[in-house]
Amino acid sequence: MIAVLSLLVVVGLSLLVTRIASVALTHTGLSEQSARFQARSAFTGAGFTTEESERVVRHPVRRRIIQLLMLLGNAGVVTAASTLILSLVGTDGEGPNPWAMALLLGGLVVLVLLYQSRWIDRRLSLAIDWALRRYTDVDVRDYSAVLRLRGDYQLVDLHIEDDSWMAGRRLGELRLRDEGLVVLGIERPDGTYLGVPDGDSEITTGSIVHLYGRAAAQQALDERDRGLRGEEEHRQACAQQQRIAEDEECADRASRTTTPND
Repeated sequence: MIAVLSLLVVVGLSLLVTRIASVALTHTGLSEQSARFQARSAFTGAGFTTEESERVVRHPVRRRIIQLLMLLGNAGVVTAASTLILSLVGTDGEGPNPWAMALLLGGLVVLVLLYQSRWIDRRLSLAIDWALRRYTDVDVRDYSAVLRLRGDYQLVDLHIEDDSWMAGRRLGELRLRDEGLVVLGIERPDGTYLGVPDGDSEITTGSIVHLYGRAAAQQALDERDRGLRGEEEHRQACAQQQRIAEDEECADRASRTTTPND
């Protein structure tokens, strides 16, 4: 039973470590989804080979966080694997211990439920925020809260390919704001960065566009090809955004004119 409890402790600490790292990465400017993916990838050593990961390791603070995750992950995986073998087989080699297996499965279910609990997640994030401010020099400005990177609104990187609807065109011509999308920056293939681009900025093939807006609109733009069909999809997206803006304006007026009942 001691081996099973040891394994549960290792798994629990692993979940806690990745959560702390996710919050820390979020405070360096990553979106919540990207931060969680990069933290889990670095900790497990699986999938940490994307272009986004390359940009993560170029950031000095993020690189230190990732390095620590890799170190802890390597030790944690080895410990968990050896403890799992001991807990299920037993030191006498007589085969699986049914009580140990039941305790292990029950403990893992509890850990997963706790990890997925939004109530615990919010309070854990607050505690981690306080600890980061108190004991580290990590930039703890909440970019996710500033940009409201939750729900429908996200910050994504679009990779411009040859057949992309945006390729070879200027921002002013694309009228992305009419679709409810804002371009925050453009990273050129040679590594140069254009921050706060204006209408004359050209979207060249191979560039990475940092885009803020609704997730559905971002996905539709990413999948849009050049040509007449792409132009028609753009007109439809603009009309849809107009309806969304009108609904939001109506909701805002209603919230400002509504008074509480006595």
